[in-house]
Amino acid sequence: MKLLRVGTAGRERPALLDPDGTLRDLSGLVADIDGTLLADEDALGRIRSAAEAGDLPALDAAGLRTGPPLGRIGKIVCIGLNYHDHARETGAEPPAEPVVFFKAPDTVVGPDDTVLIPRGSVKTDWEVELAVVIGRTARYLKSAEEGLAHVAGYAVAHDVSEREFQIERGGTWDKGKNCETFNPLGPWLVTADEVPDPQDLSLRLWVNGELKQDGTTAEQIFPVGEVVRYVSQFMTLYPGDVLNTGTPAGVAMGRPEPKPYLRAGDVVELEVTGLGRQRQVFAQA
Repeated sequence: MKLLRVGTAGRERPALLDPDGTLRDLSGLVADIDGTLLADEDALGRIRSAAEAGDLPALDAAGLRTGPPLGRIGKIVCIGLNYHDHARETGAEPPAEPVVFFKAPDTVVGPDDTVLIPRGSVKTDWEVELAVVIGRTARYLKSAEEGLAHVAGYAVAHDVSEREFQIERGGTWDKGKNCETFNPLGPWLVTADEVPDPQDLSLRLWVNGELKQDGTTAEQIFPVGEVVRYVSQFMTLYPGDVLNTGTPAGVAMGRPEPKPYLRAGDVVELEVTGLGRQRQVFAQA
């Protein structure tokens, strides 16, 4: 299923995109698309049954904003330097273990919402990523197969980053990762049954119409199931938690000088196979 949330910011309603592209209203069945729903197999089953029976009312998509496909996110755990080609372009050694950092849930915006370049920023960068959404409580998992079994679904994430704040200002990466609007998510949460192999997905990103990133999850150093297993050794993952799993080569930081960092007015578009497409206009905070 392709689950999503539509409406004005903070007042989104749950919806489903059916196979013929019609937007269907779920608000008569569930309160929201969130961890509570993803952990409830009976509720998910009712949605599937209603969709198959044609019982869900259609929504007029004209002029309707698409919000983040997941509400009430608990935490966003991010994996850095998780693609062989990205490590090469930045001159970094592939890590022996996953590099873990966090983004605050309040960085999440809709897939087509405006993204704000922070005040004083000169190195705002793009990163298309596969987001993994947890559907079952995960703690001390023993295998990558167990890790995959705890995934509810997948989405497109844009891990916008400010490289000076991240690398040159001391402390951890979090300074360059948690600026407002720095995690567009969606348009859809695609349930795991529709993604048979998360290591066989293409990721692409364009800036002002020019292709900048063209990668595949096959390049991941630590695949999705292993990332979930590994993170579960250090913290409990709950339904509705999100893991951003890293970006392929092609970021501004990896380009020759002068590096083409983002400026107000730039348009970024990105997509992941089967998970939909985002488009953001960047503006000054």
